[in-house]
Amino acid sequence: MSNLISGAPRSLGQFDVGLLAYGMWRFDNDDIAHAQSLVEAALAAGMNLIDTADIYGFQSVDVGFGEAEEIFGRVLGQAPHLREQMVLATKGGITPPTPYNSSAEYLRSAVEASLRRLNVDVIDLYQVHRPDMFTHPAEVAATLTELRDEGKIREVGVSNYTPDQYDALAAHLEFPMVTTQPEYSVIELGPLRDGTFDRAMRDDITPLAWSPLGGGRIFADGPDGMNPELTAVIDGLAEREGVDRTAIALGFVLAHPSDPVAIIGTQKTERIASSTAALSITLDRNDVYAIVQASEGVPLP
Repeated sequence: MSNLISGAPRSLGQFDVGLLAYGMWRFDNDDIAHAQSLVEAALAAGMNLIDTADIYGFQSVDVGFGEAEEIFGRVLGQAPHLREQMVLATKGGITPPTPYNSSAEYLRSAVEASLRRLNVDVIDLYQVHRPDMFTHPAEVAATLTELRDEGKIREVGVSNYTPDQYDALAAHLEFPMVTTQPEYSVIELGPLRDGTFDRAMRDDITPLAWSPLGGGRIFADGPDGMNPELTAVIDGLAEREGVDRTAIALGFVLAHPSDPVAIIGTQKTERIASSTAALSITLDRNDVYAIVQASEGVPLP
């Protein structure tokens, strides 16, 4: 049985990262000791890519914007040695109550605000969080280039961009992007079909899959979770491999030939450690196609 999961590190331009990453979209507990324990557990598990965003922690227009970055910055302030062990990624461009803003003025202010909140001098990977359809990609590219030239960011990527939106920005950049960040899981197969993964393989960039556990839906059945056919396939593979649903779901994400990174966001250190079981399983072509067909509910032609 040929294993489709490559154990090789993923390349983010000048950085190599693990197959699993730690995401901070649920990082809203201001218990700094606990927050530090989560970061340390992720790094110990080989998750050297730490992914956050300025919108994480947002609760209302007046509350929570930048909260996850601030908490992370406090962790780095009291444990600065951790900074050297990670590739630090953040995102900007979601601007409540205005949905999106990628203007030159805003992106620059967002990067500088993230640097202050994170308590760092440079962001290793900066991604535009969602495309601003009313800013020309040439303006976005010029701003990202200036910030990179100034040493405020090192590498650039995009999040939640369509393939055409990605192409439009790439056409105006004089350097390559290194990431695209789509939602992808056994429940959400869009990147397989819409060209996102194809662009990634064409340009040799790394997909960063958010919500690889379907936002927890893999643990539920029925309308709010997996359909019965998908549940049966996932549970059968889990029994065969001697693991739980989490490992199979993460393994499926990692099995695509574009070599994605799966970003997990648990707030429990024990689940951070246990998620690495996905790195020791075997999924072959029959397995992944069985998952696809069960997820979509129809046989492939």
